[in-house]
Amino acid sequence: MGIIGFALFLCAWEVTARSGAIRPEFLPSPVAVVQAFIGLFVERDFSSDIVISVGRVWFAFLLSMIVAIPLGLLMSTYRFVGAILEPFVDFVRYLPVPALVPLLVIWFGVGETSKIAVLWMGTFFQLILMISDDTKRVPVEFIESGQTLGGSNGQIMRHVIIPAALPNMVDSLRITMGWCWTYLIVAEIVAANSGIGHVIWSLRRFVKTPEVMAGIITIGIIGLLTDQAFRYAHARLFSYLRR
Repeated sequence: MGIIGFALFLCAWEVTARSGAIRPEFLPSPVAVVQAFIGLFVERDFSSDIVISVGRVWFAFLLSMIVAIPLGLLMSTYRFVGAILEPFVDFVRYLPVPALVPLLVIWFGVGETSKIAVLWMGTFFQLILMISDDTKRVPVEFIESGQTLGGSNGQIMRHVIIPAALPNMVDSLRITMGWCWTYLIVAEIVAANSGIGHVIWSLRRFVKTPEVMAGIITIGIIGLLTDQAFRYAHARLFSYLRR
């Protein structure tokens, strides 16, 4: 059914493009976009830009995950930690990341660090609250059972809270990975000379709409494959949830 949905979308796109209702400079046909996609690999070494962008996204995402998961667990299990951190996290997560780009450039310059910082800012503060909420959903009966059996706080965290919250945490990671990709264009227009976002931003100046759409679709394809990989991992790791 998913394939049928994509096929119907492509058919509607092709019919609209061929009808002439919209000029080709604004809406090229799917065939033109595919040709432009192939041309990007042949003429611009697009594969290296893809590798660079994927590396930036995964580095920022892993950095966010390494910091957000422990802090999210602490925020949900220790009230004083949550009372200290949650108001600040709520404040920062409402700040528009694009508006922070000039400040990040002042702090980190125009090198890789500023690009990673943009991606990190777009995911970390959302992820930490999602991890905290996932942990709060653990039934209190599980925790009380661990306490009745004499478990320490560390043992309850390790053997009760984390295993019970892990399925929801993996879903939260899948969602925030998608957000990380949405900030890629913002990150790679900051004095970049490589990456998918740089390619898209440079080609739009010459109104090369098929190439721009090919770059955007590339991000969508990578995001879809990553999302499906997360779903597959979730189904394999937590197969007991489907029984």
